[in-house]
Amino acid sequence: MKDVKFMTAQEKEKVLRSWERFLKSGCSRTQFTKPLYRHLINHCSFIAHYDIHGFYATYFEEGEDTAHFLSQFDNRNGIPKSVEYGMIYWYTDPDYNDLNSEMCRVASKYIPVLTKVARHKQVKADTSRARILLAKHGLTATIKEVNIGKEGR
Repeated sequence: MKDVKFMTAQEKEKVLRSWERFLKSGCSRTQFTKPLYRHLINHCSFIAHYDIHGFYATYFEEGEDTAHFLSQFDNRNGIPKSVEYGMIYWYTDPDYNDLNSEMCRVASKYIPVLTKVARHKQVKADTSRARILLAKHGLTATIKEVNIGKEGR
């Protein structure tokens, strides 16, 4: 890691350690630190979503949003694009490429499991919402899992 105008090498290392703890925890709110949040909004092309709480709610309360967030750090298919802007500068920026590429490397260890958990969480949330909507109208239904292929899971 190298020192740059707005971040020292030591700060970059701290963010990388926070990132790994956050992913290892299953994206726990208690492990989502302010330095990590600031790096994501300042150097990874994420919108602030008002504050750290709004950012966390935007990306980690719904499974499909978590999977979308994680896709920005999944470099299995080349340089990943920003999920909010669709470009790669966040990754190729010479001042932060050292940290951001390491974040992708670290994330690659966790993304398969975290994405699977996120998708399962989304199925449970959607199923619960469906039951609530049916109950609102005095209806019930038997919900049965159907093999809809890899894309739907």
